[in-house]
Amino acid sequence: MDSVYQHVLAWRQALEEAGISLSVWRIHRRVGMSGGLFLNALLRETRNRVDPGEALRLQHLHEEAYARLAGQVRPLPGARELLAHLSGAGVPWAIATSGRLASAAPTLEALGVGPKTPVVTRDQVRHAKPDPDLFLAAAGRLGVPIDEAIVVGDSVWDLLAARRARALGVGLLSGGYGQDELERAGAYRVYEDPADLLRHLDEVGVRIADPKRVGRERRRARSGRRAEDAGAAPPK
Repeated sequence: MDSVYQHVLAWRQALEEAGISLSVWRIHRRVGMSGGLFLNALLRETRNRVDPGEALRLQHLHEEAYARLAGQVRPLPGARELLAHLSGAGVPWAIATSGRLASAAPTLEALGVGPKTPVVTRDQVRHAKPDPDLFLAAAGRLGVPIDEAIVVGDSVWDLLAARRARALGVGLLSGGYGQDELERAGAYRVYEDPADLLRHLDEVGVRIADPKRVGRERRRARSGRRAEDAGAAPPK
């Protein structure tokens, strides 16, 4: 989603409401981190100290400010098409976000993410990015070894988390970071946006499955589940 700058403005509003002045560019450099680490980093730069209660209030102020700006957020070019293409080709995918489920819901709706798609939010893991928890949980939900997974992100924090998870990281320029920054953080390839990635899926090793074979495997899996429910051995 094209939401980076809405998050930046929401954090500025939250900080100003708490009497903390900080340049927008400094806020932008931290977007994508866990909220707690984000505040620690920003407040260190301003030499402000806040207690845990005030830190929690700042996060709530950010959530409220972002909700007011959420109507401006749009899917990135090619985002919906990329997800639809992966689904149609039998490539499993999941959404992993540092946002909480309540704030992520409009994003999921805008992307056309259905209820069967694995979604991992901040509420479901111990630590958010740059810790690897979100991506490890997403791979687990997909039933895919993390070292066979590809993480797509548009911040250095996404790619650092991917590296720590031992997944292959792919960067997008849509978050405002440069190609060299994303590559230093661990990106194997960097693309402009999801539309650009869609045109170059072969470069990141995504093999498009034969639709007929995918259909056969899905039917076999359903048949196996029915047989297990009935207490019989699945067909071979």
